[in-house]
Amino acid sequence: MNNIKTVMLMVLMAVIMMLIGGLVGGRTGLTVMLFFALAMNAFSYWCSDSLVLKWSGAQEVTRDEAPQLYGLIENLAQRDNLPMPKVCIIDADEPNAFATGRSPSHAAVAVTTGIMRVLSYDELAGVLSHELSHVKNRDILTSTIASMMATVISYAAQFFMFFGGSSDDDDGVNPIAAVAMMLLAPLAASIIQMAISRSREYEADKDGGALCGNPNYLADALEKIEYYVTHSAPLPEAKPATANMYIINPFEGTGKALMKLFSTHPDTADRIARLREQAREMRVR
Repeated sequence: MNNIKTVMLMVLMAVIMMLIGGLVGGRTGLTVMLFFALAMNAFSYWCSDSLVLKWSGAQEVTRDEAPQLYGLIENLAQRDNLPMPKVCIIDADEPNAFATGRSPSHAAVAVTTGIMRVLSYDELAGVLSHELSHVKNRDILTSTIASMMATVISYAAQFFMFFGGSSDDDDGVNPIAAVAMMLLAPLAASIIQMAISRSREYEADKDGGALCGNPNYLADALEKIEYYVTHSAPLPEAKPATANMYIINPFEGTGKALMKLFSTHPDTADRIARLREQAREMRVR
């Protein structure tokens, strides 16, 4: 199912990019964007994970550099029969985390220094179990490609807005089409991200709660992360196009009403309530 989602995502993103080229640059623009979309799809599959880590300011660490974090991820991965992912740290005060990679054997888990400071050992185990569940469910490729392509679409729309050149059918760039594409193309990419991301977060919460042994660990962690995210500035290296990858949207505290409307994540209170119910069913405290 996730392979089908990935293919559909690539097609949708390619169509949006072709629309940008066609509406602003005519047949020439459409052809250019078609080849560009094909190239970006191939690049996204093979290289998007390393690019997302770079965009996020994540640095890979070894067991000697972060023994407690490395050991915790290693234990959880072994418990879930997963290959050991790369372990990365982002030097940022805001607590957050994400997983990326095209498959369980090519995965990476990144956490901020803030999350290691704010959360207890059990709460951090809950967060890492959530991220490793994304890895096991093989939905990190879909989210990584969505982030990559949304970023490309945003830049492409801005590029054609200012440097679109002449259309085949007109004497110059259609200014209405240019402005419309600059505004609507990134919005369309965000809506696609939103549709993909919300359902997978619930599933990763459920699986992560079971993996760490107590869903309350993850519920408590989400409460703390939500508080810090909504009461502090966004992560310095975070980008709106990659927000869907984090355990909680790092921009949730900015423009709350609008962000909740187009959020890539389900409501945190609802996620916590589901985890509390799961804990009751498991008879754990």
